[in-house]
Amino acid sequence: MARFIIIDVYECNGCGSCEEICPEVFVMDDGDKAALVDSEAAITEKVEEAAAYCPQKCISFE
Repeated sequence: MARFIIIDVYECNGCGSCEEICPEVFVMDDGDKAALVDSEAAITEKVEEAAAYCPQKCISFE
């Protein structure tokens, strides 16, 4: 079963660490909140690293 990347934008503080670590998957939107470049992006080691470094812990997988 496929897993998906979930971003809790209400918890996101816009620090940009996810985009810095994994710019091929994460981008900051117009409201300075994390967003996905591709909603069906694979959960790679870099994606997991970005989630681990998120200070708000707003990136999860489902």
